[in-house]
Amino acid sequence: MAKLNSDIVDTNSNWIKVVMKYNFPSIFKSWWQVVNSVVPYFLLWVLMVYSLDISYWITLLLSVFAAGFLIRIFIIFHDCGHGSFFKSDRLNRLVGIPLGLLSFTPYHRWHHDHKEHHATVGNLDKRGVGDVQTLTVEEYQKLSKWKKFGYRIYRNPIFLIGVAPLLLFLIQNRLPKAYMNRKEHIYLQLSNLAMVLIVFLMIWAIGWKAYLLIQIPITYISSVHGVWLFYVQHQYDSVKWERADKWDYKTIALQGSSYFKLPFLLQWFTGNIGFHHIHHLSPRIPNYKLAKCHKENPIFHNQKPITFFSSLKSLRLKLWDEKNQRLVGFSEI
Repeated sequence: MAKLNSDIVDTNSNWIKVVMKYNFPSIFKSWWQVVNSVVPYFLLWVLMVYSLDISYWITLLLSVFAAGFLIRIFIIFHDCGHGSFFKSDRLNRLVGIPLGLLSFTPYHRWHHDHKEHHATVGNLDKRGVGDVQTLTVEEYQKLSKWKKFGYRIYRNPIFLIGVAPLLLFLIQNRLPKAYMNRKEHIYLQLSNLAMVLIVFLMIWAIGWKAYLLIQIPITYISSVHGVWLFYVQHQYDSVKWERADKWDYKTIALQGSSYFKLPFLLQWFTGNIGFHHIHHLSPRIPNYKLAKCHKENPIFHNQKPITFFSSLKSLRLKLWDEKNQRLVGFSEI
């Protein structure tokens, strides 16, 4: 199991000062990222509308690029919720809310769960909010036959990566949660109403068939890749999880979140989210500073990177083995 060099971390008592240097957004870089993400996305949408009269294969090809820009838009939305994209909380909301609508994600509901995820990641006693459901070996063995079957279906890559993303973005994100107060319910319903209006306007403008032929592949491709990125960020061979009494924010941020090393183009489209260990250490760092933070500070260099091909191995991981402190597959129990 790859481990972060504990001597570096322990002697680096000023780790907060290290990340603080990168915790401030650049107004120019932030707005430029909005422009170079949103404008190409809308242009590709227009091209896809016209391409329907030529060949749907061209439309599908363009949808791959449009999905890439939508992922990038989602990363900006994600940063806005952390308050890292602009200095002003109000500006973060004004930009983040409409970008969330583009990706079928309600701003307030999603960020409530995501902040809970940041506060509990790697904590075995606080699983269940904003994460991929993962049982321990002992918990799984205590399940009934049918519940084991249901968990196996849920953890099957065909469902988890191929089907669940659409259900998450199109249905689950629309539904209220028990913790919501009246104000949060109103925010969610307003968001749902805004999305319905946008869909009806698009259908009125280009027709329901054209809209579905364009929106469905974009949403499917982007959501599948988004969920895959999230999965790899916390489900990999050397990940570290702990019970609440041993859980430590800094340690789990660095050892419970992966460094997913991607080719430059994919790193650009995914807004540097592959540097997830740094993001969890300091969510206030805007995405365009994550790579710089990693490069300039040796504290992060001992994190063994996950590559595209090595990330595929994580699909076999299903359960947390507390005895051996690692994720295992069903065949290992």
